[in-house]
Amino acid sequence: MKQQAKEKTGALQLSCFYVGSALCGIDINLIQEMNRQMEMTKVPQAPPYVLGIMNLRGRIVTIIDLGRKLGLAPSKTTESSRIIIVNSRDENIGLLVDHITDVVTSKWEYVEPNPSNINAVKGRYFQGALASSKDLIALLDIGEVLHDDW
Repeated sequence: MKQQAKEKTGALQLSCFYVGSALCGIDINLIQEMNRQMEMTKVPQAPPYVLGIMNLRGRIVTIIDLGRKLGLAPSKTTESSRIIIVNSRDENIGLLVDHITDVVTSKWEYVEPNPSNINAVKGRYFQGALASSKDLIALLDIGEVLHDDW
């Protein structure tokens, strides 16, 4: 069952990144690494958001276009694109994002419920929003993003 952000307490560090024009964040404790390697092998008959697989130091990593998965525009592979490696159900998953920004330190108590404009079908992929000094950061629920597929 999904744990709501308001049920969590204590320190929170978010690794922030852009998917298109959307500023998102992932709890830094869920990230194994960030990588700029973009060489991957296509997987026949995979869903459109699965870009392929790659061999990362002997580990097979499935690469997902996070923009497409979230119902946004597909991510474009550029010099600033990165793959964020997370682990889901003992499988390595790479999330292609447009570019990485800052690490934001805050507290779970400051995370607000999802704004109404992201509470549609894809709203379940978010735990809430955090106002930083510059922007509003949408907190991704990685377990929910990857739940459909793994």
